[in-house]
Amino acid sequence: MRFKQYTIENLEVVDAGAEGKAVAKHDGLTIFIAGVIPGDVIDALVVKKKKTYAEARCTRLVKPSPYRIEPKCEHFGTCGGCKWQMLDYQQQLFYKQKQVTDNFQHLGHFEYPDPQPIIASDIQYEYRNKLEYTFTHQRWLSIEDMQAQQEGKTIEVRGLGFHVTSKFDKVLDIEHCYLQAEPSNKLRRAVHDFAIEKDITFYNLRNHEGLLRNMVIRMSSTGEMMVILVVTEFNEQSISVLDFIAANFPEITSLQYVINQKMNDSISDLEFHTYKGKAFMMEKMGDLDFKVGPASFYQTNSKQAFKLYSVAKEFAAVTPNDIVYDLYTGTGTIANFVARDAKKVVGIEYVEAAIEDAKVNSDINHIENTEFYAGDMAKVLTADFIRQHGQPDIVITDPPRNGMHTDVVDQLLMTRPKRIVYVSCNPATQARDLTLLSASYKVLKVQPVDMFPHTQHVENVVLLEIDPQKQ
Repeated sequence: MRFKQYTIENLEVVDAGAEGKAVAKHDGLTIFIAGVIPGDVIDALVVKKKKTYAEARCTRLVKPSPYRIEPKCEHFGTCGGCKWQMLDYQQQLFYKQKQVTDNFQHLGHFEYPDPQPIIASDIQYEYRNKLEYTFTHQRWLSIEDMQAQQEGKTIEVRGLGFHVTSKFDKVLDIEHCYLQAEPSNKLRRAVHDFAIEKDITFYNLRNHEGLLRNMVIRMSSTGEMMVILVVTEFNEQSISVLDFIAANFPEITSLQYVINQKMNDSISDLEFHTYKGKAFMMEKMGDLDFKVGPASFYQTNSKQAFKLYSVAKEFAAVTPNDIVYDLYTGTGTIANFVARDAKKVVGIEYVEAAIEDAKVNSDINHIENTEFYAGDMAKVLTADFIRQHGQPDIVITDPPRNGMHTDVVDQLLMTRPKRIVYVSCNPATQARDLTLLSASYKVLKVQPVDMFPHTQHVENVVLLEIDPQKQ
Protein backbone atom coordinates (compact mmCIF):
# COMPACT_ATOMS: atom_id res chain seq x y z
CA MET A 1 0.00 0.00 0.00
CA ARG A 2 1.38 3.39 -1.02
CA PHE A 3 2.21 5.78 1.82
CA LYS A 4 -0.14 8.75 2.05
CA GLN A 5 1.48 12.01 3.09
CA TYR A 6 -0.09 13.92 5.96
CA THR A 7 0.40 17.17 7.86
CA ILE A 8 1.20 17.66 11.54
CA GLU A 9 0.24 21.12 12.72
CA ASN A 10 2.03 23.14 15.43
CA LEU A 11 4.90 20.68 15.69
CA GLU A 12 7.71 21.86 17.97
CA VAL A 13 11.28 21.23 16.86
CA VAL A 14 13.24 20.04 19.88
CA ASP A 15 16.75 19.08 18.79
CA ALA A 16 19.38 19.14 16.07
CA GLY A 17 20.09 15.89 14.24
CA ALA A 18 22.49 14.46 11.70
CA GLU A 19 23.26 15.96 8.28
CA GLY A 20 22.05 19.41 9.36
CA LYS A 21 18.46 18.26 9.89
CA ALA A 22 16.42 19.10 12.99
CA VAL A 23 14.41 16.73 15.18
CA ALA A 24 10.82 16.72 16.43
CA LYS A 25 8.82 14.09 18.33
CA HIS A 26 5.21 13.08 17.62
CA ASP A 27 3.18 10.00 18.55
CA GLY A 28 6.27 7.96 19.35
CA LEU A 29 8.01 8.94 16.12
CA THR A 30 11.30 10.78 15.75
CA ILE A 31 10.78 13.18 12.85
CA PHE A 32 13.70 14.60 10.85
CA ILE A 33 13.13 17.95 9.13
CA ALA A 34 15.49 20.03 7.02
CA GLY A 35 15.59 23.82 7.05
CA VAL A 36 14.35 24.36 10.61
CA ILE A 37 16.03 24.75 14.00
CA PRO A 38 15.33 23.80 17.63
CA GLY A 39 12.63 26.05 19.08
CA ASP A 40 10.72 26.49 15.82
CA VAL A 41 7.03 25.62 15.81
CA ILE A 42 5.96 24.48 12.36
CA ASP A 43 3.40 22.74 10.22
CA ALA A 44 5.17 19.67 8.86
CA LEU A 45 4.26 17.51 5.87
CA VAL A 46 5.35 13.92 6.57
CA VAL A 47 6.74 12.57 3.29
CA LYS A 48 8.27 9.30 4.50
CA LYS A 49 7.44 7.07 7.44
CA LYS A 50 9.13 4.05 8.97
CA LYS A 51 8.42 2.15 12.17
CA THR A 52 10.32 4.47 14.54
CA TYR A 53 11.07 7.57 12.50
CA ALA A 54 9.72 9.77 9.75
CA GLU A 55 10.96 12.47 7.40
CA ALA A 56 9.06 15.69 6.88
CA ARG A 57 9.37 19.12 5.37
CA CYS A 58 8.24 22.40 6.80
CA THR A 59 5.22 23.87 5.03
CA ARG A 60 4.69 26.80 7.41
CA LEU A 61 6.72 28.44 10.13
CA VAL A 62 4.09 29.00 12.80
CA LYS A 63 6.38 30.48 15.43
CA PRO A 64 10.12 31.12 14.93
CA SER A 65 12.66 29.89 17.44
CA PRO A 66 14.15 32.55 19.77
CA TYR A 67 17.51 31.41 18.37
CA ARG A 68 16.56 31.97 14.73
CA ILE A 69 18.51 34.72 12.97
CA GLU A 70 18.41 36.18 9.48
CA PRO A 71 20.72 34.24 7.11
CA LYS A 72 23.44 36.42 5.65
CA CYS A 73 23.61 34.67 2.29
CA GLU A 74 21.06 35.23 -0.48
CA HIS A 75 21.56 31.62 -1.61
CA PHE A 76 20.73 30.12 1.78
CA GLY A 77 18.26 27.24 1.54
CA THR A 78 19.07 26.39 -2.07
CA CYS A 79 22.83 26.05 -1.89
CA GLY A 80 23.92 22.82 -0.20
CA GLY A 81 26.29 24.50 2.27
CA CYS A 82 25.92 26.52 5.50
CA LYS A 83 22.75 24.71 6.61
CA TRP A 84 22.83 26.34 10.06
CA GLN A 85 23.23 29.93 8.93
CA MET A 86 19.81 30.79 10.41
CA LEU A 87 20.88 29.48 13.86
CA ASP A 88 22.57 31.78 16.37
CA TYR A 89 26.28 30.90 16.56
CA GLN A 90 26.30 30.20 20.31
CA GLN A 91 23.49 27.71 19.73
CA GLN A 92 25.46 26.13 16.90
CA LEU A 93 28.27 25.54 19.38
CA PHE A 94 25.83 24.11 21.92
CA TYR A 95 24.48 21.53 19.47
CA LYS A 96 27.92 20.62 18.16
CA GLN A 97 29.04 19.89 21.70
CA LYS A 98 25.82 17.95 22.24
CA GLN A 99 26.52 15.97 19.07
CA VAL A 100 29.72 14.66 20.67
CA THR A 101 28.05 13.61 23.94
CA ASP A 102 25.02 12.14 22.14
CA ASN A 103 27.22 9.96 19.94
CA PHE A 104 29.33 8.86 22.88
CA GLN A 105 26.23 8.04 24.95
CA HIS A 106 24.23 6.27 22.27
CA LEU A 107 26.91 4.65 20.11
CA GLY A 108 29.78 4.16 22.53
CA HIS A 109 30.26 1.73 25.39
CA PHE A 110 33.07 3.29 27.44
CA GLU A 111 33.50 5.71 30.29
CA TYR A 112 34.54 9.28 29.55
CA PRO A 113 34.75 12.61 31.37
CA ASP A 114 32.54 15.56 30.48
CA PRO A 115 33.84 17.16 27.29
CA GLN A 116 35.65 20.44 27.76
CA PRO A 117 33.79 23.48 26.38
CA ILE A 118 33.95 23.53 22.59
CA ILE A 119 36.58 25.81 21.08
CA ALA A 120 34.77 28.37 18.95
CA SER A 121 35.97 29.80 15.66
CA ASP A 122 37.08 33.41 15.97
CA ILE A 123 35.60 34.14 12.56
CA GLN A 124 32.33 32.69 11.26
CA TYR A 125 32.60 33.92 7.67
CA GLU A 126 35.36 33.88 5.05
CA TYR A 127 37.16 31.13 6.96
CA ARG A 128 37.71 28.62 4.16
CA ASN A 129 41.04 28.57 2.33
CA LYS A 130 39.70 26.34 -0.46
CA LEU A 131 36.53 26.33 -2.56
CA GLU A 132 35.66 24.34 -5.67
CA TYR A 133 33.15 25.68 -8.16
CA THR A 134 31.41 23.79 -10.97
CA PHE A 135 30.56 25.10 -14.44
CA THR A 136 27.18 24.07 -15.82
CA HIS A 137 25.48 24.54 -19.16
CA GLN A 138 22.09 24.52 -17.40
CA ARG A 139 22.01 26.14 -13.99
CA TRP A 140 19.38 25.65 -11.29
CA LEU A 141 16.48 27.97 -12.13
CA SER A 142 14.58 29.91 -9.51
CA ILE A 143 10.82 30.37 -9.61
CA GLU A 144 11.43 33.89 -10.95
CA ASP A 145 13.66 32.47 -13.72
CA MET A 146 11.00 29.98 -14.77
CA GLN A 147 8.31 32.66 -14.77
CA ALA A 148 10.52 34.85 -16.96
CA GLN A 149 10.96 31.98 -19.41
CA GLN A 150 7.20 31.39 -19.51
CA GLU A 151 6.75 35.05 -20.36
CA GLY A 152 9.08 34.59 -23.33
CA LYS A 153 12.04 36.43 -21.81
CA THR A 154 15.58 35.26 -22.51
CA ILE A 155 17.66 34.50 -19.45
CA GLU A 156 21.23 33.27 -19.11
CA VAL A 157 21.17 29.60 -18.12
CA ARG A 158 24.90 28.91 -17.91
CA GLY A 159 26.31 29.07 -14.40
CA LEU A 160 29.32 28.70 -12.13
CA GLY A 161 28.71 27.72 -8.54
CA PHE A 162 27.86 24.89 -6.15
CA HIS A 163 25.87 21.70 -6.54
CA VAL A 164 22.31 21.86 -5.25
CA THR A 165 21.66 19.43 -2.37
CA SER A 166 21.00 15.87 -3.62
CA LYS A 167 21.14 16.97 -7.28
CA PHE A 168 24.34 15.74 -8.93
CA ASP A 169 23.54 17.45 -12.23
CA LYS A 170 22.13 20.71 -10.87
CA VAL A 171 24.40 23.63 -10.05
CA LEU A 172 23.36 26.87 -8.41
CA ASP A 173 24.96 29.94 -9.98
CA ILE A 174 26.52 31.86 -7.08
CA GLU A 175 26.48 35.64 -6.85
CA HIS A 176 28.30 36.01 -3.52
CA CYS A 177 29.65 33.32 -1.20
CA TYR A 178 30.64 34.31 2.33
CA LEU A 179 32.89 31.29 2.90
CA GLN A 180 36.04 32.67 1.30
CA ALA A 181 37.63 36.12 1.33
CA GLU A 182 37.97 38.28 -1.75
CA PRO A 183 39.01 38.21 -4.51
CA SER A 184 37.25 34.82 -4.59
CA ASN A 185 33.82 36.16 -5.57
CA LYS A 186 35.24 38.77 -7.92
CA LEU A 187 37.32 36.11 -9.69
CA ARG A 188 34.45 33.64 -10.03
CA ARG A 189 32.07 36.25 -11.47
CA ALA A 190 34.73 37.61 -13.85
CA VAL A 191 35.53 34.16 -15.26
CA HIS A 192 31.81 33.39 -15.58
CA ASP A 193 31.13 36.62 -17.50
CA PHE A 194 34.23 36.32 -19.71
CA ALA A 195 33.38 32.75 -20.74
CA ILE A 196 29.82 33.74 -21.62
CA GLU A 197 31.00 36.80 -23.55
CA LYS A 198 33.41 34.64 -25.58
CA ASP A 199 30.78 31.89 -25.98
CA ILE A 200 32.97 29.23 -24.39
CA THR A 201 31.03 26.06 -23.59
CA PHE A 202 30.17 25.15 -20.00
CA TYR A 203 30.16 21.47 -19.04
CA ASN A 204 27.04 19.32 -19.43
CA LEU A 205 27.02 17.01 -16.41
CA ARG A 206 24.70 14.51 -18.07
CA ASN A 207 26.09 14.35 -21.60
CA HIS A 208 29.70 15.00 -20.55
CA GLU A 209 30.22 17.70 -23.15
CA GLY A 210 31.64 21.20 -22.90
CA LEU A 211 35.04 22.75 -22.21
CA LEU A 212 34.93 24.36 -18.76
CA ARG A 213 34.36 21.92 -15.87
CA ASN A 214 35.59 23.26 -12.53
CA MET A 215 37.56 26.03 -10.90
CA VAL A 216 39.36 25.61 -7.58
CA ILE A 217 40.45 28.64 -5.56
CA ARG A 218 42.95 28.17 -2.73
CA MET A 219 44.15 31.02 -0.51
CA SER A 220 46.82 30.85 2.18
CA SER A 221 47.30 32.80 5.39
CA THR A 222 50.58 34.06 3.93
CA GLY A 223 48.69 35.95 1.21
CA GLU A 224 49.41 33.53 -1.61
CA MET A 225 46.69 32.33 -3.96
CA MET A 226 46.31 29.28 -6.20
CA VAL A 227 43.72 28.89 -8.97
CA ILE A 228 43.17 25.61 -10.80
CA LEU A 229 41.07 25.61 -13.97
CA VAL A 230 39.69 22.19 -14.94
CA VAL A 231 38.94 21.73 -18.64
CA THR A 232 38.13 18.82 -20.94
CA GLU A 233 40.87 19.80 -23.36
CA PHE A 234 43.70 22.31 -23.64
CA ASN A 235 43.00 24.52 -26.63
CA GLU A 236 42.89 28.17 -27.67
CA GLN A 237 39.76 28.83 -25.62
CA SER A 238 41.31 27.28 -22.49
CA ILE A 239 44.36 29.47 -23.01
CA SER A 240 42.15 32.55 -23.42
CA VAL A 241 40.50 31.91 -20.05
CA LEU A 242 43.86 31.33 -18.34
CA ASP A 243 45.28 34.48 -19.93
CA PHE A 244 42.22 36.45 -18.80
CA ILE A 245 42.65 35.21 -15.22
CA ALA A 246 46.38 35.98 -15.19
CA ALA A 247 45.92 39.47 -16.64
CA ASN A 248 43.07 40.53 -14.34
CA PHE A 249 44.17 38.91 -11.09
CA PRO A 250 47.90 39.53 -10.63
CA GLU A 251 47.62 38.50 -6.94
CA ILE A 252 47.46 34.85 -8.08
CA THR A 253 50.82 33.25 -7.29
CA SER A 254 50.04 29.83 -8.79
CA LEU A 255 47.81 29.43 -11.87
CA GLN A 256 47.31 25.86 -12.99
CA TYR A 257 45.11 23.76 -15.23
CA VAL A 258 43.98 20.15 -15.33
CA ILE A 259 42.60 18.21 -18.29
CA ASN A 260 39.76 16.02 -17.05
CA GLN A 261 37.97 13.76 -19.54
CA LYS A 262 36.66 11.33 -16.93
CA MET A 263 33.02 10.88 -15.98
CA ASN A 264 33.63 12.27 -12.47
CA ASP A 265 35.04 15.50 -11.06
CA SER A 266 37.89 13.97 -9.06
CA ILE A 267 41.21 15.42 -10.18
CA SER A 268 43.67 14.19 -7.54
CA ASP A 269 44.77 11.36 -9.86
CA LEU A 270 45.32 13.65 -12.86
CA GLU A 271 48.32 15.71 -13.95
CA PHE A 272 48.48 19.34 -12.85
CA HIS A 273 50.05 21.80 -15.28
CA THR A 274 51.50 25.09 -14.05
CA TYR A 275 50.49 27.86 -16.46
CA LYS A 276 51.92 30.79 -14.54
CA GLY A 277 53.72 31.30 -11.25
CA LYS A 278 54.72 28.53 -8.85
CA ALA A 279 53.51 24.92 -8.78
CA PHE A 280 52.54 25.35 -5.12
CA MET A 281 51.73 27.93 -2.46
CA MET A 282 53.13 28.36 1.04
CA GLU A 283 51.08 28.11 4.21
CA LYS A 284 52.17 28.93 7.74
CA MET A 285 51.05 27.38 11.01
CA GLY A 286 52.69 28.71 14.14
CA ASP A 287 56.40 28.87 13.36
CA LEU A 288 56.21 26.14 10.71
CA ASP A 289 56.02 26.61 6.94
CA PHE A 290 54.11 24.18 4.75
CA LYS A 291 54.29 23.69 1.01
CA VAL A 292 50.79 23.09 -0.35
CA GLY A 293 50.53 21.61 -3.81
CA PRO A 294 47.38 21.54 -5.96
CA ALA A 295 46.48 18.02 -4.77
CA SER A 296 47.67 18.50 -1.18
CA PHE A 297 45.26 18.12 1.71
CA TYR A 298 45.38 21.01 4.15
CA GLN A 299 42.76 21.81 6.77
CA THR A 300 40.36 24.21 5.07
CA ASN A 301 40.09 26.54 8.08
CA SER A 302 43.70 27.58 8.62
CA LYS A 303 43.22 29.52 11.86
CA GLN A 304 41.17 26.80 13.52
CA ALA A 305 43.57 24.12 12.30
CA PHE A 306 46.26 25.71 14.47
CA LYS A 307 43.93 25.48 17.49
CA LEU A 308 43.00 21.88 16.64
CA TYR A 309 46.60 20.74 16.31
CA SER A 310 47.58 22.68 19.43
CA VAL A 311 45.04 20.62 21.38
CA ALA A 312 46.40 17.40 19.87
CA LYS A 313 49.96 18.45 20.76
CA GLU A 314 48.96 19.36 24.32
CA PHE A 315 47.16 16.03 24.80
CA ALA A 316 50.10 14.08 23.35
CA ALA A 317 52.53 15.64 25.88
CA VAL A 318 55.51 14.50 23.81
CA THR A 319 58.93 14.31 25.50
CA PRO A 320 62.42 14.09 23.90
CA ASN A 321 62.57 10.33 24.47
CA ASP A 322 59.22 9.54 22.81
CA ILE A 323 58.70 7.78 19.49
CA VAL A 324 55.47 9.11 17.99
CA TYR A 325 53.39 7.49 15.24
CA ASP A 326 51.15 9.85 13.27
CA LEU A 327 48.50 7.76 11.51
CA TYR A 328 46.69 9.19 8.46
CA THR A 329 49.37 11.89 8.46
CA GLY A 330 48.29 13.55 5.20
CA THR A 331 50.98 16.08 4.29
CA GLY A 332 52.60 15.62 7.68
CA THR A 333 51.09 18.66 9.37
CA ILE A 334 50.64 17.09 12.81
CA ALA A 335 53.84 15.03 12.48
CA ASN A 336 55.93 18.12 11.85
CA PHE A 337 53.96 20.04 14.46
CA VAL A 338 55.14 17.70 17.25
CA ALA A 339 58.47 16.52 15.82
CA ARG A 340 60.69 19.04 17.58
CA ASP A 341 59.51 17.69 20.95
CA ALA A 342 60.04 14.02 20.06
CA LYS A 343 62.84 11.55 19.55
CA LYS A 344 61.29 10.44 16.26
CA VAL A 345 57.97 10.74 14.42
CA VAL A 346 56.76 8.09 11.98
CA GLY A 347 53.96 9.21 9.65
CA ILE A 348 51.79 6.85 7.60
CA GLU A 349 49.36 7.87 4.85
CA TYR A 350 47.78 6.02 1.91
CA VAL A 351 48.22 8.88 -0.63
CA GLU A 352 51.76 8.76 -2.02
CA ALA A 353 51.71 12.38 -3.22
CA ALA A 354 50.80 13.53 0.29
CA ILE A 355 53.76 11.60 1.72
CA GLU A 356 56.09 13.35 -0.71
CA ASP A 357 54.65 16.68 0.48
CA ALA A 358 55.19 15.60 4.10
CA LYS A 359 58.87 14.90 3.42
CA VAL A 360 59.28 18.28 1.73
CA ASN A 361 57.60 20.02 4.64
CA SER A 362 60.07 18.43 7.05
CA ASP A 363 62.95 19.62 4.85
CA ILE A 364 61.55 23.16 4.62
CA ASN A 365 61.42 23.40 8.41
CA HIS A 366 64.80 21.69 8.92
CA ILE A 367 63.18 18.80 10.78
CA GLU A 368 65.35 15.68 10.57
CA ASN A 369 63.61 13.23 12.92
CA THR A 370 60.57 12.36 10.78
CA GLU A 371 59.98 9.31 8.60
CA PHE A 372 57.03 8.99 6.22
CA TYR A 373 55.55 5.91 4.57
CA ALA A 374 52.76 5.48 2.04
CA GLY A 375 50.28 2.62 1.92
CA ASP A 376 47.01 1.20 3.18
CA MET A 377 47.05 1.80 6.94
CA ALA A 378 45.68 -1.66 7.77
CA LYS A 379 48.45 -3.28 5.71
CA VAL A 380 51.35 -0.97 6.64
CA LEU A 381 50.86 -0.83 10.42
CA THR A 382 51.95 -4.38 11.23
CA ALA A 383 54.04 -5.98 13.94
CA ASP A 384 56.97 -6.20 11.47
CA PHE A 385 56.67 -2.49 10.66
CA ILE A 386 56.72 -1.62 14.36
CA ARG A 387 59.74 -3.84 15.02
CA GLN A 388 61.55 -2.11 12.17
CA HIS A 389 60.67 1.48 13.08
CA GLY A 390 60.39 1.34 16.85
CA GLN A 391 57.73 0.80 19.48
CA PRO A 392 55.55 3.94 19.61
CA ASP A 393 55.21 5.65 22.97
CA ILE A 394 52.47 7.90 21.60
CA VAL A 395 50.09 7.47 18.66
CA ILE A 396 48.22 10.37 17.09
CA THR A 397 45.49 9.27 14.71
CA ASP A 398 43.37 11.50 12.46
CA PRO A 399 41.39 9.11 10.24
CA PRO A 400 38.82 9.96 7.55
CA ARG A 401 35.11 10.15 8.35
CA ASN A 402 34.62 6.39 8.34
CA GLY A 403 37.12 6.03 11.20
CA MET A 404 39.85 3.42 11.66
CA HIS A 405 39.88 -0.05 10.13
CA THR A 406 39.41 -2.76 12.77
CA ASP A 407 42.84 -4.16 11.85
CA VAL A 408 44.38 -0.80 12.81
CA VAL A 409 42.52 -0.79 16.12
CA ASP A 410 43.64 -4.36 16.80
CA GLN A 411 47.25 -3.42 16.05
CA LEU A 412 47.07 -0.49 18.47
CA LEU A 413 45.71 -2.80 21.16
CA MET A 414 48.58 -5.22 20.58
CA THR A 415 51.21 -2.47 20.38
CA ARG A 416 49.93 -0.70 23.51
CA PRO A 417 51.40 2.80 23.22
CA LYS A 418 51.13 4.64 26.52
CA ARG A 419 48.97 7.38 24.99
CA ILE A 420 46.68 7.71 21.98
CA VAL A 421 45.38 11.05 20.74
CA TYR A 422 42.39 10.51 18.47
CA VAL A 423 41.41 13.46 16.24
CA SER A 424 38.09 12.92 14.49
CA CYS A 425 35.75 14.75 12.12
CA ASN A 426 32.99 12.24 12.89
CA PRO A 427 32.11 11.62 16.57
CA ALA A 428 29.92 8.66 15.57
CA THR A 429 32.74 6.55 14.11
CA GLN A 430 35.05 7.86 16.81
CA ALA A 431 32.66 6.50 19.46
CA ARG A 432 32.72 3.10 17.73
CA ASP A 433 36.54 3.03 17.69
CA LEU A 434 36.83 4.25 21.28
CA THR A 435 34.58 1.39 22.37
CA LEU A 436 37.03 -1.08 20.82
CA LEU A 437 40.04 0.70 22.30
CA SER A 438 38.42 0.67 25.75
CA ALA A 439 39.56 -2.96 26.03
CA SER A 440 42.93 -1.54 27.12
CA TYR A 441 42.51 2.23 27.32
CA LYS A 442 40.58 4.80 29.30
CA VAL A 443 39.46 8.19 28.00
CA LEU A 444 40.95 11.05 30.01
CA LYS A 445 40.02 14.16 28.00
CA VAL A 446 37.51 15.15 25.33
CA GLN A 447 37.83 18.45 23.45
CA PRO A 448 35.43 19.47 20.65
CA VAL A 449 36.61 22.11 18.17
CA ASP A 450 34.43 24.04 15.72
CA MET A 451 36.17 24.10 12.34
CA PHE A 452 33.15 24.89 10.15
CA PRO A 453 30.73 27.54 11.41
CA HIS A 454 27.17 27.40 10.01
CA THR A 455 27.45 23.67 9.37
CA GLN A 456 26.67 20.71 11.62
CA HIS A 457 30.24 19.39 11.40
CA VAL A 458 32.44 19.22 14.48
CA GLU A 459 36.00 18.03 15.13
CA ASN A 460 36.73 16.21 18.36
CA VAL A 461 40.03 15.40 20.07
CA VAL A 462 40.21 12.59 22.63
CA LEU A 463 43.10 11.60 24.89
CA LEU A 464 43.41 7.93 25.84
CA GLU A 465 45.90 6.32 28.19
CA ILE A 466 46.62 2.70 29.03
CA ASP A 467 44.32 1.56 31.83
CA PRO A 468 46.43 -0.27 34.44
CA GLN A 469 43.34 -2.22 35.52
CA LYS A 470 43.05 -3.73 32.01
CA GLN A 471 46.56 -5.11 31.72
